[in-house]
Amino acid sequence: MAQQYIADRRDVDFVLYEQMNAEELTKTEKYADLNKKAFDMVINEARNFAIKEILPTYAEGDRNGARYEDGRVIAPECYRRPLELFREGEWIAMTEDPEIGGQGLPVLIAQAANEYLIGANFAFAAYAVLGHGTGKMIEIFGTDQQKKMFLENLYTGRWGGTMDLTEPNAGSDVGSLETTAVKNEDGTYSLTGNKIFITNGDQNLTENIIHPVLARIEGAPKGTKGISLFIVPKIWVNEDGSLGKPNDVVPTGIEEKMGLHGSPTTALAFGSKGKCRGLLLGEENKGMRVMFHMMNEARLGVGLQGLNHASGAYLYAVNYARERLQGRDLMQMGNPDAPSVQIINHPDVRRMLIWMKAHVDGMRSFIYYVASLFDREELAASDKERDKTQGLIDLLTPLIKAYCTDIGYDICVQAIQVYGGYGYTKDYPVEQLTRDGKISSIYEGTNGIQAMDLLGRKLGMKKGQVFMDFLGEIQKTIAEGKSTEGLEDMAAKLEEAVNRLGEVAMHIGKLAMSEKVKTAFGDSYPFLMVTGDVIMAWMHLWRAVVSTPKLKKIVGSLDDQARFEKAEKNKEAAFYDGQLRTAEYFIYSMLPGALGRMSAILESNEALVLMHEKSFGGM
Repeated sequence: MAQQYIADRRDVDFVLYEQMNAEELTKTEKYADLNKKAFDMVINEARNFAIKEILPTYAEGDRNGARYEDGRVIAPECYRRPLELFREGEWIAMTEDPEIGGQGLPVLIAQAANEYLIGANFAFAAYAVLGHGTGKMIEIFGTDQQKKMFLENLYTGRWGGTMDLTEPNAGSDVGSLETTAVKNEDGTYSLTGNKIFITNGDQNLTENIIHPVLARIEGAPKGTKGISLFIVPKIWVNEDGSLGKPNDVVPTGIEEKMGLHGSPTTALAFGSKGKCRGLLLGEENKGMRVMFHMMNEARLGVGLQGLNHASGAYLYAVNYARERLQGRDLMQMGNPDAPSVQIINHPDVRRMLIWMKAHVDGMRSFIYYVASLFDREELAASDKERDKTQGLIDLLTPLIKAYCTDIGYDICVQAIQVYGGYGYTKDYPVEQLTRDGKISSIYEGTNGIQAMDLLGRKLGMKKGQVFMDFLGEIQKTIAEGKSTEGLEDMAAKLEEAVNRLGEVAMHIGKLAMSEKVKTAFGDSYPFLMVTGDVIMAWMHLWRAVVSTPKLKKIVGSLDDQARFEKAEKNKEAAFYDGQLRTAEYFIYSMLPGALGRMSAILESNEALVLMHEKSFGGM
């Protein structure tokens, strides 16, 4: 079955223009030359390109996969044409300056375009977009000479990029890496070492690949404090930007993976012949500081992958449920002559679908909200406002990465359940979406590491002020909800959850600084997930605040029967009614579960810490 679905355009527009007020950006000096028509044109073009050129590669790229042959990595041939069109459309660096290959767009609009471009097939899109992260590091930390040599070719997609951290003995523990660097007389460095799990570490679709490689200069301190970052081209780049001879960077194989078969996960040998050269990026021993810029961009992008796979899976499931005839209506179960009905009529299927919709819609709002923070940070009128906004971005990054990828995968699993046995076969795309989506909870820092980051680094930023600013943002929406007809009780429920979350944050934060630090970190993941649940409830109340007056204007009242009847005839009424029903479902049916998990965190049970290793069983 051909893939058809990526994202609900009506919901994308709702979040952009009605919830996040993207049009306000055109009133700023930076974006004064743009307007809503221009924004719509970009998103329309992205959607059309994604559907016509990228989507057809989804199943084919998975079926054919990347191959390792004779020391080379061969990408699926079906990716070649859309990648050329991707470059020509200047989709790689949408937010960057047009002078260096960008489109000069707000981050928020680029986010909406990327939901289609990347959502259509991440395995394909990675060949293009990873170069942006490489280029961004060079733009921020590189010398003028390095920018001239690399930036435009990376931002235009002529060259590909990677991220080279992981080694056989240094996965999540980056500080244990063994790759070394020795400074040469000409200012370059000779690198020796091996990296694994490198996405697109080698491929035949771009004329060069620029590797940002973490390594330790001889004599540097142990741990992360002694790590430096180097620009290592697959083919050496001369100072005038021309290509020189092949560098000593050799792919030694690719992984056979559960999903993302079209994207080669590569093992690389640097300097196996003693001839690998690289250029220092930034300062010696400050490599992690540079790499974190790319990692944070990547983590937000991985969170988007969670939404991408979930959005497609949900849309497939809801449309299948509208078409699949199976069983009699519950009210006609005793009538053997009753006709079969679409499975969307069965309460349990509706339960799965509304759970999926609630999370897909909430994640879209959450991700777009953080995208809007990037624009707010850049356009901030004062250092104080800029600092506050950056704090929110830093706090929410691990939440986007972990919450959206774990819930995104769960949505894909639920989509299979809606399809029943058919969903478990390769005949329908939800099977591939599930396989492709799982890795997002693992790479760019596992979700457990994101939870540790939230508790160990982000929660205590500025003595807890950043977290309080975050709760304050939610309180603004609660105040609006309390003054909106029909939303008073939902606002009160969210307020209860926010107050409890503040209590839990204070509790677990103090515990993390006590002798029970392991107990605290044992609860760090549950803490991250309940925080994500509160964010979902916030986003849904916010959606309901926007939708209520618009629904009332269409229907004339908020009466349940009137709303239902109007929704039968009016698509806009159905859309806004759906916003209110979904918010109602999440806040009344899902948020209580989060409150229960908060109570469990407050218990600080030590079973997982005190249980003996041998008690887990096994050999």
